[in-house]
Formats: sequence, structure tokens, C-alpha cells
Amino acid sequence: MRLEAISWERLTEALAGHVAESQAAGDGQWLRVAVDGAPAARPGELAERLAGALRVRGRAARVIAAGGFLRAASLRYEYGREDADAYYDLWLDRGALWREVFDPLEPGGSGRVLPDLWDPATDRATRSGYVELPPGGILLLHGPLLLGHWFPLDLSVHVRLSPAALARRTDEGERWTLPAFARYEDEVGPGAAADVVVRADDPRHPAWSGVGER
Repeated sequence: MRLEAISWERLTEALAGHVAESQAAGDGQWLRVAVDGAPAARPGELAERLAGALRVRGRAARVIAAGGFLRAASLRYEYGREDADAYYDLWLDRGALWREVFDPLEPGGSGRVLPDLWDPATDRATRSGYVELPPGGILLLHGPLLLGHWFPLDLSVHVRLSPAALARRTDEGERWTLPAFARYEDEVGPGAAADVVVRADDPRHPAWSGVGER
């Protein structure tokens, strides 16, 4: 894969322009974008940048963290607190994401999405209220291990770290998750599965695959 050096500002503007132009004017449908990446790759930062650039263009954008849709601790920690396979297979409540985020954005849906469902720190429901994404609005879902679940995405962006960079930038207390990301590479191949790849080994100097060119 050929990657081109780019600044975060130019990358954000190019992505926002592509997203804004990819929707037919006045069709009233929502667009669903995933920004996938390990926590060390900070996919949420790119999602927030992209939301800001879209809003400048007059497009409603809602950023949702997959971390707000984790399962209860009794399920996440069924095999221990540091089980990489459980992190890969069990932590994300995919059914809740479908029900509360993706289904309302299907054609004919209500547009009312739940921004989060479960607080993993308190292990309680967040009790957040539903928010309405107006017709033509854009969902920006970010988090790790998002690809390969058949989520109905209109655009997927993978913020990629090499294994060495991932190990180097992952906090010591979270290094037990590294085998899960190795498994993700083997089973899903996010670099090939995503529409756009952003290499962020050096967070000051990203490179990307371009958009609409893969």
C-alpha cells in the first residue's frame, strides 16, 4: 500500500470534503463513518477533528465512542480482567450498537440515537437521553476493533500503528491487550478492510492512503 505524507489539518479537510460531497444533496439519508484504531492511535481525536470540519461545512455531525457500549463487568471479566481474547470477543456490545445507533439511521429510521449506554468505570447504565441526528447528518463512531462486524458503514477509516509503535505507545497497564490487536490483524486485516488508512506511528507526521483511491 502506498501512503502519502500529510498533515492532520489537510487530512481532516480532505476527509470532510469527501464525506460532505458523497451524499446526494437533499436525499435526507444519514451517513455512517467509523474511525477505527487502538486507544494508543487516538481515533477519537480524528473523529472530533472531522466532526468540527463537517460542522463548518454546515453538516450536522454526532461523535459516538464505542467505549460507551461495552458490556457489564460481569461479562467483560468472565475470564479475568486481562484476558485478550475476551477483550476481542466480548467487551463490545455489538447488539446494543446495532439497536441504539445503527438501526435508527437506516432508511425510514427515526434518527434518534443513544450517545452511550454503559459506563465501564462505574459499571452502571449511563442513563443518557436519546439525541436526534437530523436528516442528512453524519455519525462518527470511533474506537478499537470496529471492523469485521458487518456494521453498515458508508466510510471506514483505520488509524494504523505498526506493532512496534503500538507496543511503544500503549500504556503499561494496557499492554495485555496487544495480543488482541495482533489477532485483529490476522483475522480482519483492517489495513485492507478500511476505505482509508492513516499511518500514525509518528503522531506529528501522519501518512495516508488517500480517499476514493483504493
